[in-house]
Amino acid sequence: MASPTKRGSRRRRTAVLLAAMALTSSTLAACSGDDSGKATLNWYINPDGQETLDGVALDCSTDDYDIDIQLLPSSATDQRTQLARRLAAEDSSTDLMSLDPVFVAEFANAGWLAEFTGDEASKVIDDDVLQGAAETATWEDKVYAAPQWANTQVLWYRKSLAEAAGLDPAQPWTWDQIIDAASENDGTVGVQANRYEGYVVWINAMILGAGGDIISDTEDGRDAKVDIDSTAGEDAARIIEKLASSPAAQPDLSVSNEGTALGLMYPKDGAGEFLVNWTFVYKNYAGLVESGGLTQEQFDDLGWARYPRTVENEESRPPVGGINIGVGAYSKHVDWAKEAAACVSSAKAQGQLAVNDGLMPSRGSVYDSQELTDAYPADLLDLFRESVDGAGPRPQSAYWSQVSSAIQSVWHSPTGVDDSTPKRSAEFLSDILAGRRLL
Repeated sequence: MASPTKRGSRRRRTAVLLAAMALTSSTLAACSGDDSGKATLNWYINPDGQETLDGVALDCSTDDYDIDIQLLPSSATDQRTQLARRLAAEDSSTDLMSLDPVFVAEFANAGWLAEFTGDEASKVIDDDVLQGAAETATWEDKVYAAPQWANTQVLWYRKSLAEAAGLDPAQPWTWDQIIDAASENDGTVGVQANRYEGYVVWINAMILGAGGDIISDTEDGRDAKVDIDSTAGEDAARIIEKLASSPAAQPDLSVSNEGTALGLMYPKDGAGEFLVNWTFVYKNYAGLVESGGLTQEQFDDLGWARYPRTVENEESRPPVGGINIGVGAYSKHVDWAKEAAACVSSAKAQGQLAVNDGLMPSRGSVYDSQELTDAYPADLLDLFRESVDGAGPRPQSAYWSQVSSAIQSVWHSPTGVDDSTPKRSAEFLSDILAGRRLL
């Protein structure tokens, strides 16, 4: 979780810097070359792994072009808004972009992304790319992005808390088990339940884990089938209601996000927590040991397991996120941008992001590399790879932004979720897609 503070690119030329004194930042971003005639490819990135990506951009620049980093906001929603505005205006200076996987379908359907075809497609998605990551880079059976890193969620927990609750780490755990274990042993359960995309990630994972979907037939656009009013939707609502009304609920449940729950793993009072969160968590707590914020003994009490099951007899479907590299359809240098996309998503680049920033690879071979086996416990690497490969993506819909917002508006706050929530959200979502109501 890198700082969102904007830093200048290491590759910006003196001529460009001088020009910047007289130009706005948007004009600077539109520059396509320098006085030598060498092209500049603008790469819009999110803040995660920024220092590592600076180096990747430098390594992937060639005699034909330099890759120039442009920083997007930290929020995925704000990232989408800024990129969508540029692409809707047919901005030719948007060459490469780091996309939350859930936006690939929307951007591809709008005609904003250049398609990878033939050898280009084979280079960015081959048999080495894990299935969960590969699915997020396609739309209507065509490749529109290069998976760079593949995030997934696992269950992080205090071993001492699980032991006190009598949970067997060799067996899969359900949401009911961890809520009960935390409630009965002075612990808590950490989730992401603020009114934002992270809350929908949780809802979607629980519904998939019960064998259902939020929506299906997404290729039909606004006529997609709304499935959230189902037994699987009721299972998800029941778990949220149970957690919200239990002693295991954290005080900030309704505004919780990926960062807020981290501190309750090692509270001043209490037994710690069970926490569903992304792969960066390990590096976060390991860094606290190095800085003196945690003792080695505390860190050794950190455990990990597969994402909890929604229902006992169904394997869980962990969330999948990460970053895919898209190429702007209006770029003046589409061919070079595709070449650069393949380079910045290479196995070498993925290894650097994993070791430096805890952003895990989308390529299976990288998990076996020496640099990763030196940086992570073997069983944790296996868990990450297994979770990405068996992950459950959010629905690939060109209207996902509206779908997500509609779900958030009905399911938030978690303290108000009950058995009527799936039906109410299905009715509202159907009306939104049909244009009968507005968000």
